[in-house]
Amino acid sequence: MPEIFRRVEKKYIISKIQFEYIQDIMKDRMIDDSFGKSKICNIYFDTNNYDLISHSIQKPIYKDKIRLRSYNIPTNKDYVFLEIKRKFDGVVTKRRIKLRLEEVNKYFSREKIKTNDSQIQNEIDYYFEHYKLHPTMFLSYDRIAYYDKNDYNFRITFDSNIIVRNYNLKLENGNEGQHIFEEDKYIMELKTLGAIPLWFVEILSKAKYILVDFQNMEKHIHRLY
Repeated sequence: MPEIFRRVEKKYIISKIQFEYIQDIMKDRMIDDSFGKSKICNIYFDTNNYDLISHSIQKPIYKDKIRLRSYNIPTNKDYVFLEIKRKFDGVVTKRRIKLRLEEVNKYFSREKIKTNDSQIQNEIDYYFEHYKLHPTMFLSYDRIAYYDKNDYNFRITFDSNIIVRNYNLKLENGNEGQHIFEEDKYIMELKTLGAIPLWFVEILSKAKYILVDFQNMEKHIHRLY
C-alpha cells in the first residue's frame, strides 16, 4: 500500500519545562494524532562509506534518506514502512510502502516482493542496488503527536528518550542503545503543508527566547560513531 506525503518540517530542542509550557498553551487547539503516543523505531540504510549521511550533513539543496520505520517494536506479522524521505529546497516528500516485517526481511534476503505501487518499489530497488545499501543505524524515540483541530495539515510532534545504536540492526531486536540527550530534553517538530497558523506563530514569538533551532541533528548523531 503506497503512501506519499509532502510538507515543510522544522525542528527545535526544548526542555521539559518548555514542553509543558507549550503543551498547556496549545491544548485547546490541538488534538491527538491517530498514532497518539508511540515509540517510533527506525533503521537507516547507507553505503559502506556513509555517503548518504555525509552528503546530508553538508546541507545540500537536495538529499534523500532510506529507512525502515515501525510504530513500537514489531513482530514478524506487524506492518512496517519502507520509505524514501526526500528533501528539496526545504520541502520534505515522503514516499513509502507498507509491508509486514516478514516481507521486508525476505526483501533484504534478495527475495522479490509484490506491492500495490510498483513505482515506489522500483525507486527503492534502485537505491539498494545502485548504492549497495545496508543497515547502518537504529534510531528510536518516544513520540507524542498532535494536529490542529481546524487544519489537519498542521501537526506538532514531541520526541524524547532518543536512542541510537550501530549493532543489532533489526527493528525486532528491541530498544537498547545509547541516549543522545538528557532526560529533560525534547525535540519539537512542526510539520505543515503551508504556513504555520497565526496562533502558533504567536506562541513561538512569545517563547522565542527559550527555543533553539536544531538544524544539525544528523551531525550530532553521526559524531557518536
